[in-house]
Amino acid sequence: MKEYDVIVVGGGHAGIEAAVAPAKMGLQVALVTMEKNAIGRMSCNPAIGGSAKGHLVHEIDVLGGAMGNIADRSGIQFRTLNKSKGPAIWAGRCQSDRKLYSMEAIKLVEGTPNLDIVEDSVIDIEVENKKIVGVKTLSGKEIKCKAVIITAGTFLNGVMHTGLNATKGGRFGEKASTGLTEKLVSIGFKFDRLKTGTPPRLLSSSINYDILEEQPGDENPEPFSMRTDRSQFPFLPQVSCHITYTDEKVHKILEKGFDRSPMFTGLISGVGPRYCPSIEDKIVRFSDKPRHQLFIEPEGLDDPLVYLNGFSSSLPEEIQIEALRKIKGLENVEMVRPAYAIEYDYFPPYQVDLTLETKLVDGLYFAGQVNGTSGYEEAAGQGLMAGINAGLKIQKREELTLKRSESYIGVLIDDLVGKSTNEPYRMFTSRAEHRLLLRQDNADRRLLRYGYEIGLVEDEFVKKLEQKEVLISKVREIASEIKYTPKTINNLLEEKNSTILDNGETLGKLVKRPELSLKELLILADAEKYPIINALLEDQEALRQVEIELKYEGYIVRQQDLITKMEKLENLKIPMNFDYLKLKTISNEGKEKLNKIKPRSLGQASRISGVSPSDISVLLVYLKS
Repeated sequence: MKEYDVIVVGGGHAGIEAAVAPAKMGLQVALVTMEKNAIGRMSCNPAIGGSAKGHLVHEIDVLGGAMGNIADRSGIQFRTLNKSKGPAIWAGRCQSDRKLYSMEAIKLVEGTPNLDIVEDSVIDIEVENKKIVGVKTLSGKEIKCKAVIITAGTFLNGVMHTGLNATKGGRFGEKASTGLTEKLVSIGFKFDRLKTGTPPRLLSSSINYDILEEQPGDENPEPFSMRTDRSQFPFLPQVSCHITYTDEKVHKILEKGFDRSPMFTGLISGVGPRYCPSIEDKIVRFSDKPRHQLFIEPEGLDDPLVYLNGFSSSLPEEIQIEALRKIKGLENVEMVRPAYAIEYDYFPPYQVDLTLETKLVDGLYFAGQVNGTSGYEEAAGQGLMAGINAGLKIQKREELTLKRSESYIGVLIDDLVGKSTNEPYRMFTSRAEHRLLLRQDNADRRLLRYGYEIGLVEDEFVKKLEQKEVLISKVREIASEIKYTPKTINNLLEEKNSTILDNGETLGKLVKRPELSLKELLILADAEKYPIINALLEDQEALRQVEIELKYEGYIVRQQDLITKMEKLENLKIPMNFDYLKLKTISNEGKEKLNKIKPRSLGQASRISGVSPSDISVLLVYLKS
């Protein structure tokens, strides 16, 4: 049997990134999946991006990952969310064609040199002297390797629940993965159970769309990937989603099934996602709300089914259909597949390092839902980082850990390792304290250099970024030089209901007025004196970034100052074998948490729940001495 550098277990969104990255770095990689045609299959909502998740997709893309490119090629509706709010939380989202997304993912994986697909199931890992040496599969194969990345999603001892009926499986129609949890536990890993859910699939032709609120996509949609040719984008016809609501009649029907709910009867022990609760959980937790919003989203261009976003459930099938037919527009709906909850094993993520390598076994990495996260984008971000770090370690190069101050991926992994989680972790913009600096529009300026240095990003994108940086820098320099007289600007100010000028004012100050756009101001500037203006007006990406940086200059400077102060703590490294138990003046809880998580720096230590500021002060003194 062929030997590999890296073996990836699982072909979901984390597995794709974990396999493609090291293969592009020149390593020999095997992606082990129970079914090749299930690679990239969207278990739940056929959509990519959304609030904060869109940021993750852009970061994955500029680091050299695959998700943004696959999403662009299979997207049937693109929207930028939160446009009425500040730029820090603008986020791209696309509704995908479920079948096409998987087909594009398979095509990408199959077309990646150095990457083999092995249709099998890993049931055992081989460890010698606390180091990975290979895996064993259900078919009896023994495959040698230097690193293993486990991205098993919801398949580890997965059980699907609808009412009081429980079926073993990792996804509708697919078997669960057994044996691997037990092996990891025998090595010393701790595991627990989590729960997630998916809504019913409905027959689109049985829905009365005429009485529903339509939700179209953007007129000029934005792609996720820097590799996407904007002149041909979007690649597919664009469709609308629709909005409807539950009401108190629907809630009463759902309550009739509570005595057969696996959630309320104790059949499900795993904790579900707090921020994406099932419909039965919603009507209990938010009993004061008379209705809940639901989104009717197509599964694909030629797919007869739709996805009812917001109606995930594990209630009995007959209760689900009775409740559905009381919802506006769904009076005659046909339910093709009932909603179900799925319970699965995960490994609390304090057991991995910031590289996502486990602390117990050298060369073993966890990524995705096995670390307690929820969502395709969170999984893909982890898969990419695990794949990169496995490759870098094998190549004896310095491993990559991203800071909280430079990426949402950094926030995600830092949260998981330092705070762990006992519920499915979902990314939000509110989790990032420096979110004004971590916008999706500047992901390339933050992270592309890492992807290039690793070998995942081509020269052409680096050159394009360098040109953009020069353009942005030059325009920012002249923002305080370009001056407008009342004669040249007051007509525009009156038109925009903005205070007119009595004296001259600079571009840098005028653009800070929220009612004025940089483009409008540049059009009135002297382009002969400042020819760089025309170049900026032709580059929409650079124009947007200059405008944001000028408008929010004061806030950005304050965040950068705070990061500079925090860097001092981040730069104080702590040896991985440091013995915290010998520090007598640190609290017992502090010792326990520090010893458990083994932070890499004082900055990381300061963010661990249960470690007090006084504990950090003691640790600081000890490290300096």
